Amino acid sequence: MLTLQNISYIHPNKDLLFENINLNVNDRDKIALIGNNGSGKSTLLKIIAKVLQPSSGSVIRHNEPYYIPQVFGQYNHLSIGQALQVEDKLIALHEVLKGNVTEDYLNLLNDNWDIEDRCAAALTHWQLTDLDLSQPLASLSGGQKTKVFLAGISIHQPKFILLDEPSNHLDRLGRQKLYDLIQSTAATLIVVSHDRELLAHLNTVCELSQHGITTYGGSYDFYVEQKETAKNALNQHIHHKERLLRKAKEKQREILEKQQKLDAKGKGKQEKAGIARIMMNTLKNNAENSSAKLKSVHQEKISNISQELQELRSNRSDIDQMKFGFNNSGLHTGKILFKGNGLNFNYHTQPLWKENLDIQIHSGERIAIKGSNGSGKTTLIKLILGTLHPSAGEITFTPGQSVYIDQDYSLIGNELSVYDQAQLFNTSSLQEHEIKVRLNRFLFGKNDWDKPCHILSGGERMRLMLCCLIVQGQSPDTIILDEPTNNLDIQNIEILTAAINEYQGTLIVVSHDEIFLKQINTERVIQL
Repeated sequence: MLTLQNISYIHPNKDLLFENINLNVNDRDKIALIGNNGSGKSTLLKIIAKVLQPSSGSVIRHNEPYYIPQVFGQYNHLSIGQALQVEDKLIALHEVLKGNVTEDYLNLLNDNWDIEDRCAAALTHWQLTDLDLSQPLASLSGGQKTKVFLAGISIHQPKFILLDEPSNHLDRLGRQKLYDLIQSTAATLIVVSHDRELLAHLNTVCELSQHGITTYGGSYDFYVEQKETAKNALNQHIHHKERLLRKAKEKQREILEKQQKLDAKGKGKQEKAGIARIMMNTLKNNAENSSAKLKSVHQEKISNISQELQELRSNRSDIDQMKFGFNNSGLHTGKILFKGNGLNFNYHTQPLWKENLDIQIHSGERIAIKGSNGSGKTTLIKLILGTLHPSAGEITFTPGQSVYIDQDYSLIGNELSVYDQAQLFNTSSLQEHEIKVRLNRFLFGKNDWDKPCHILSGGERMRLMLCCLIVQGQSPDTIILDEPTNNLDIQNIEILTAAINEYQGTLIVVSHDEIFLKQINTERVIQL
C-alpha cells in the first residue's frame, strides 16, 4: 500500500524537521501517527499526499490517497462541489440527461450515473442537508468544512485515506459518526490526531520524532502502557544514579576528612620530633599533593555520575519536569457565584434556546458545558462572565476574579516577549529573577525569554498561560476553558490536565473531549 524510504524534510530556512523516516503500510492498516507539536506529523502526511516533496528519500504508493487536511483555507475559493471533485461529473450528468450525449461527457461521467444521489446521501449522513453543492466553501464553519470532506469518503470510496486532526471542529455527534467510520471502513488509514477516543479505534501507533519513526504494534492503550513502562524504568535509573551520586559525595567527604586528620596528626608528630623546617615543608607538600590527588579522583567520579544523571533527566517528558503550584481560591466552597433565572439571548430577534435557562454555579464546582455546534455554549460563557447581557431573565453575580481561556489562548499578547507576558501578570511584585524561575518551571529557559509570543505553538501558549496564572500569585476564583485541547498535542493535553487537577477553585469547561473531561474530574454537566 505505502512504503517510505529514508524520508527527510528540511524547511526552506535550512532547519531539519526530520530524517531517516522508514515505514511500511499494508492494506487495511489503521495507523495513528502521533508526536509532539512541531515534530512534523502534518508535513509527513502532506508528503504522502503529494502536497509536498521530501528533501530526500522516496515514497512508493500503490493507491492514490484521499487527503483531509487540518485547515481548509486553501480551498475557500472553490464551491463545495469543486472541493469534493464532483462538479464536472454533475455537469456531465445533467447535460447527458438533457440529451446532450457526447463522448467527453460520458468519459467525465465514467458510469457514475448515481453521483447526484451519492452526494445527497453523504451530505445528509453528515447533517449537511441545508448545503448546496454550488455554495462556496468559504461560507462554511470549520466543522462544516470537515464534514464536507468526510462526506467525500462516502462519495468516492477511496482505498487509502489520510486524516489530519479530523475531529478538531466536530461536535459530539459528528465525532461519533467519525469514530463509526474509522471502525467500519475497509480502507487503509493514516490518522494524525490528539483525540484519544479516536486513537483507540486504530490498531497501530507510529510515533514521529526528529530522528525517525517508532512503530508500536498495538492499540493506543498498548502504546500508553509501553511508554509508562519505559518511564518507570527511566525513573528507576534516575533514582539509582541519584543514590550513587550521594554515596560518591559522602565517600569523597569521608576520605578527605580522614586524610586531613592524618595530615594534622603527622604534622604534630613531626613538630615534636624537631624535624628541620625544610623537611617539614617537603612533607607538607607531599601531604597536600596526596589530598589533591584523592580529591581529583573522586571529583572525576562525581562529575561522570552527574553528567549521566543530567542526560537521564533530559530524557524525561515535559510533564515530569514541570512544577505547577496553584494557590487556593479565596472563596469558600459552596458559595453561589452565579445565578441566572429564565435566561435567554436573542440573535436576529430569535431566542437562542427553545426554553429559558435556570442555572446556579457554586464555588468549588467542576462543570462541563455540552451541546452540539451552534447550541449556544460560548454565548452562555459570555453571560456567565458578564460580557453579554441576557435578552430575557435575571442574573446575580458574586464578586470574584474569573479568567476565560479560549482554544487559542488569546490572553497571550502576540506583540509581547515571553518574559514581558509573564511580567504583565506580576501583581504580587515578584523580582525579575523570581519570574524567570517560574518561567523555567514551565520549560521556558533563558533562550526563550525574549521570544515574541506570536511564534509560540499552541502548547507553548498554553504553558505560558498557566505560568502567568502562577506569577499572578493568587489563583483566580473561576477558570473557564473553551475547547482548551483543540490545538494541543497529547503531551500538552496531559500537562494541562495535571495543572487543572492541582487547581482548587471553580472550573467551567466547554469541550467535546470526553477523556479530558473525565480526567479533570468534572462532576456536573450543563447540557444545551
